[in-house]
Amino acid sequence: MLDNLNSWEFIGLLLIALLIFGERLPKVIGDGMRMLRGLRAMATNATGDLSKELGTDIKLEDLNPKAFVRKHLLSEEDEAALRKPLTGIYDDLRGELNNAGKLAAETKANVNAMATATPSSSSSTPAAPAPARFDDAT
Repeated sequence: MLDNLNSWEFIGLLLIALLIFGERLPKVIGDGMRMLRGLRAMATNATGDLSKELGTDIKLEDLNPKAFVRKHLLSEEDEAALRKPLTGIYDDLRGELNNAGKLAAETKANVNAMATATPSSSSSTPAAPAPARFDDAT
């Protein structure tokens, strides 16, 4: 939970907490820890009750709907049957993307080769004529 905090930020938070709560800080920390223990106990009781009702062993991580369906409602064969068409499409798409990448690299190489092969004296080519202008006749 506090993985993103370095030591100076943690010390700063402790100083701010000490300034805000003063002498009540140990009591506030104790109340916070008691609340966290209560929430953890409620979550454990809820998963236990849910396990008893469903008749399977459920962990807190299993309450994610995707994980729940995958673990408790689908067999391995059903999951493989659902994935089979998608893996074929995925493989086809991956092949097409590889081909497109190769074509893009070839095109870039051709453009670079054409750019280096053009003569450096571009003043000998005639200038393009100005585009014709048409006025509105209203």
